[in-house]
Amino acid sequence: MHPILWEVNLRCLLAECEAALGRPAGLSDLPDGLLDLWKARGVTHVWLMGLWPTGPRARRIALEHPDLRLIYDTVLPGWRPEDVAGSPYALAAYEVPETLGGRDALQRLRDRLHARGIGLLLDFVPNHVGLDHAWVHEHPEWFVNAAEPRPGTFEAPSTGTAAAESKSGSTSAPRWLAHGRDPYFPPWTDTAQLDHRSRATRRALVQTLAELAGLCDGVRCDMAMLVLRSVFHRTWSGWPMPADPAEGEFWAEAIETVRRSHPGFLFVAEAYWGLEDRLRELGFDYTYDKDLYDLLVRGDGPAIQQHLLSRAPEALAAGVHFLENHDEPRAAQTLPVQRHRAAAWTVMALPGMRFLHDGQCEGARARVPVQLRRRPAEPPDPGIVRIYEEIFRILPPAGIGRGRGAFLIPRAAWPGNPSGLSFVLILWQERPDRFTLVVINHAPHPGQCRAPWPAEAVAARRWQVREHLAGWSDLRDGPTLAAAGIYLDLPEHGVQVLEFVAVD
Repeated sequence: MHPILWEVNLRCLLAECEAALGRPAGLSDLPDGLLDLWKARGVTHVWLMGLWPTGPRARRIALEHPDLRLIYDTVLPGWRPEDVAGSPYALAAYEVPETLGGRDALQRLRDRLHARGIGLLLDFVPNHVGLDHAWVHEHPEWFVNAAEPRPGTFEAPSTGTAAAESKSGSTSAPRWLAHGRDPYFPPWTDTAQLDHRSRATRRALVQTLAELAGLCDGVRCDMAMLVLRSVFHRTWSGWPMPADPAEGEFWAEAIETVRRSHPGFLFVAEAYWGLEDRLRELGFDYTYDKDLYDLLVRGDGPAIQQHLLSRAPEALAAGVHFLENHDEPRAAQTLPVQRHRAAAWTVMALPGMRFLHDGQCEGARARVPVQLRRRPAEPPDPGIVRIYEEIFRILPPAGIGRGRGAFLIPRAAWPGNPSGLSFVLILWQERPDRFTLVVINHAPHPGQCRAPWPAEAVAARRWQVREHLAGWSDLRDGPTLAAAGIYLDLPEHGVQVLEFVAVD
């Protein structure tokens, strides 16, 4: 079964539970009805975004940052200081807050998910920690640092500096630690940049990851490509080297270590810049398919088709396909309903990991910054709700996501008709006498093409064809279909789900 991942904004969800219960809510208060809904929708993994705590220094930055305050004003008019929790990616510790029930409550939630066949994913942030993390005080040498202030730095806490000087015998001035960053954006001023060139830093991170593997079934690794050796060198080559240089790739060491004791542990990489293949080489199971997302938002039908046909099958099957997440605008805000339906069917019919975001299936339009713990109440959009109800209803009986997924190359319906260039043809086949063809026309006009007959289909005289969306069925002649191909005629942004079953 190809997985379906659901991202939960845990802090906002718990705030809604608190409002309903009239008291503080913890992990044990997540209602069974919600978990049952995930199961009914075919969700295989739930990612709790926002579990790790944010400390007071990082929260203060989130509360006072003028640009963030403008975003809060737009997204949540009338917001109050208590609505700002700070970024969960400026984490203070990989610990489950006692206010949420601690690790025992997390294990109980995990057990409830497992009873429904759902795995639990948590965040792992390899590049940086929050300003309040104990390592900033106790081990400033684990961070990118300099002896003098530079742009994008902060002064190391005196306790940590004193401790480090005591160990080394140094009497140098306090060190300045770099804020976390990627090479294309300003620093994240609520974070401290871990130095992946240091053996000690790597050991601490690998140990942390090994401990996390006992709490969950997998990790979503934030900005995973930032700690590749080539990227890290490009970003930080102008900074002093640590005294204990590390060798090799962090991810190879970390993934191998975890899988020695947790062989089925899942690694999902948030990744960009064409580095997805490299991360999979190092052991990741799935990596973000941001290129497809960009094409779907742009609505470029021929480019969508070319992207899917040009990728190696194993690369597409290891992709995380999505229409939105907490870093991107809401799909309902970005896409008109017809295009939204075509794009949603594409994402959900692809081989690989299908990724859905809290509120996406209801048509939520507010892109809530991760620093907020409350989101605006939004009424469901009936048109968007119908799209996802249709998808969830049809995926299981049509066999989409089971067996082997592949792509067929459309052929022109007749000479001089190029409209098939915007078609995506996704084949799902569990056995030779049954297959399903998902057809999406990404053009803003009607189109026609012919789908080649699947090579592994049996040579049967007749096939029962059922179209799952319109509800019609028909008998077709097998030799004719095999010779001429499957004729397809779809309206603009149209979708068909055709199930073929050999009858003799």
